[in-house]
Amino acid sequence: MAGLMKLACLIFACMIVAGPITSNAALSCGTVSGYVAPCIGYLAQNAPAVPTACCSGVTSLNNMARTTPDRQQACRCLVGAANALPTINVARAAGLPKACGVNIPYKISKTTNCNSVK
Repeated sequence: MAGLMKLACLIFACMIVAGPITSNAALSCGTVSGYVAPCIGYLAQNAPAVPTACCSGVTSLNNMARTTPDRQQACRCLVGAANALPTINVARAAGLPKACGVNIPYKISKTTNCNSVK
């Protein structure tokens, strides 16, 4: 529980820092975080399967991110969250879209260059 609280605080801090940089995008890191929050147990705590709520969130996020600025913003938020969560399983994060049956135009990782996302 303490780990999730730390993650929430770190994501909030990232939102404050990234807000002015990403003002052209309609998606906020708070929105992105809300959609992927059900995935935390699978990505960082080794839950045995991807929760249905996680895949619903990933699908909804993908459906919302239709423009290049929105996709880049979602990418930045996901990279920031990945870097903020030291226990994240990077292989699971990278495979999450496929596990949920969603195609996104970038790899979820700690080092993705979100400026190249189209």
